[in-house]
Amino acid sequence: MAEREFIRMKIEDRVALVTIDRPPVNALNTKAMAELSEALEELVNNPEVKVVVLTGEGKNHTFIAGADVKEIARLQSSKEAEEVAKRGQAMIRRIEKMKKPVIAAINSVCLGGGNELAMACHLRIASDRARFGQPEISLGIIPGFGGTQRLARLVGTSKARELILTGDMITAQEAFRIGLVDRVVPDGELLRQALGLAKKIAQKSAVALAHAQEAITDGIERSLEEGLENEARLFGKVAESQDMREGVQAFLEKRQPKFQDK
Repeated sequence: MAEREFIRMKIEDRVALVTIDRPPVNALNTKAMAELSEALEELVNNPEVKVVVLTGEGKNHTFIAGADVKEIARLQSSKEAEEVAKRGQAMIRRIEKMKKPVIAAINSVCLGGGNELAMACHLRIASDRARFGQPEISLGIIPGFGGTQRLARLVGTSKARELILTGDMITAQEAFRIGLVDRVVPDGELLRQALGLAKKIAQKSAVALAHAQEAITDGIERSLEEGLENEARLFGKVAESQDMREGVQAFLEKRQPKFQDK
């Protein structure tokens, strides 16, 4: 694995733990985003990895505090700002479209670009000390990495509008109540539970995982009829796999399947 300044990776039991480590608050600058994109591409192409857990180095009680405000302050034109937003959107969209599940382990403050990144992950587990928000409005700007779109899709238009227009932070418990995160766990349990969930998923067939991911992600962006048609097509494809034969046979024989990811 390549050495990177702001990204650490560890692979164990078919699960990759990716940690963003850019003191003091893990702000996403251009280099950190580029390194994260490179790391994810490496994991996509690594057959030994089936699930990714993404977290932030928590020494300063932060998951990701957002985009680097110093970089934003240097923007000189609307075109330059638009290009920055599109680069951030592309990096985050890369996560969303991955066929390998990505779990966000949100250890503490998750703001702005950090929240936008977390929303693109396929599952979100939060520490009970985590805080969430889109505070861009207080800087005289708006979310630019997908926050205006994904937040509304996850929690509803009215609640998203309230959070974006006020810039207020909410607790992990409130984030769970409105559907922004899937689980809230005690702070000391976060990584153990996130990795435990990842290892449970990693025991499944990589073929089935990839097809399920594609069906869900693409279906959200289509009409119900189109989504159902795509689901049927993908069901047909996965039914040709060796893993499908093994999974069905194991069920009939009342034993655990031994998937070969083929």
